[in-house]
Amino acid sequence: MSLFQFRKYSLPNQYLISILLVVTTSVMCYFSVDLIGYRIVALLLLFFVSFLAMVFDIFPVLLTAILSAFIWNFFFIPPTFTFHIGTPEDTLMFMMYFVIASINAALTFKIRQIEKKARDKEEKEKTITLYNTLLNSLSHELRTPISTIIGAIDTISENKSKLSETSVAELHEEIKIAVFRLNRQVENLLSMSRLEAGILKPNLDWCDLNELIFSIIHESKEDAKAHRIDFQPKEKLPLFKTDRGFVEQIVHNLLYNALRHTPPNSLIKIEVENKGENCQITVSDNGIGFPDKEIAHVFDKFYRLSRETTGGIGLGLSIVKGFTEALNGKLQLENIPTGGAKFTILLPSETSNANLVSNE
Repeated sequence: MSLFQFRKYSLPNQYLISILLVVTTSVMCYFSVDLIGYRIVALLLLFFVSFLAMVFDIFPVLLTAILSAFIWNFFFIPPTFTFHIGTPEDTLMFMMYFVIASINAALTFKIRQIEKKARDKEEKEKTITLYNTLLNSLSHELRTPISTIIGAIDTISENKSKLSETSVAELHEEIKIAVFRLNRQVENLLSMSRLEAGILKPNLDWCDLNELIFSIIHESKEDAKAHRIDFQPKEKLPLFKTDRGFVEQIVHNLLYNALRHTPPNSLIKIEVENKGENCQITVSDNGIGFPDKEIAHVFDKFYRLSRETTGGIGLGLSIVKGFTEALNGKLQLENIPTGGAKFTILLPSETSNANLVSNE
């Protein structure tokens, strides 16, 4: 029997099964916590929450995630039988439940939307295939940062008296980077949902693209350690009247895509120009480019190249397309004859120089 047939259960039965599964797992863990440790209990509970996200609706999954978090807090986290959490490390792990719950909820919501559009057998088969691909990709994306967080927390807890302040600071930095990566996946899922729902509307205001690009490059410095980023600001570049947040999403996802899918030491070049009544942004690299037959599909949701080996859930470029279209812009991808790929974004925009804006 397919796991997906579990969704045929009524909503009350889903709530009941979810609660019973969490309570049963918690009771079994309670009598073996001295053997496995309370942090392993957290991973077991999180495993069952993730399993339920695969087969049940969004609200039973959210209830299960919240219930399991508070059970783990009350019965397992020292000091037990209280909601007080003794250490910052345990507080961080407790908060991670809500991060994972957000991801699972967004994923479940997206899959339910896709399933509602399925009208015949072929469409349903495509939906199931898409679900499995997305779930496998997302689980891979979560595994690395979660392992980093757990490993760093265990190291700090078990060697607190032996670690120097510098070592502790480095471990905290690893945790911070891992949390940012998890947050990026949540933001991408939420952005795609909001774009498709038509919730996001551009808020036009004057924007300094030179400053914005520098800010994005600075935020990406950890991911860019093995690459070179070239951005030469133009002194006479005017201000553009656009949505800063939308443009930031576009450039950030293009840059992250290039950093992730080009070999080490690759050069990534970002350019911003004023083209008549448009703002033109190009992001190019000297990597291996895209297979010609797949270029037409790279902006599709959840699409990953057939040669892809670096993970990812296939949302970055579809988000670029969504925000570009929300600004009534145009998006083009082409391979560079000498090697690499080039993305060109053309956004209609009013322009002004700084003096004009300051006098308004």
